[in-house]
Amino acid sequence: MSEEFDFADKGNKIFNETETKGLNPGLIVLLVVVGLLLVFLVGNYVLYTYAQKTLPPRKKKPVSKKKMKKERLKQGVSAPGE
Repeated sequence: MSEEFDFADKGNKIFNETETKGLNPGLIVLLVVVGLLLVFLVGNYVLYTYAQKTLPPRKKKPVSKKKMKKERLKQGVSAPGE
């Protein structure tokens, strides 16, 4: 009967020795993924602000004469030449 207790004690010692020493692998993966996502978002923000400062504004498409005439008629202003 004393042999059973000795075996149980050895089992507990083995269990105690196998406690986690260091970081959880899942936590490491989570930190890497969050870090990459953060770098991606910050990099995009930096590039966006740089582009806003350096690139010229887009040119608007020219409005056709037909569209201008329609808009003036909607506002009640007569088109020139009529």
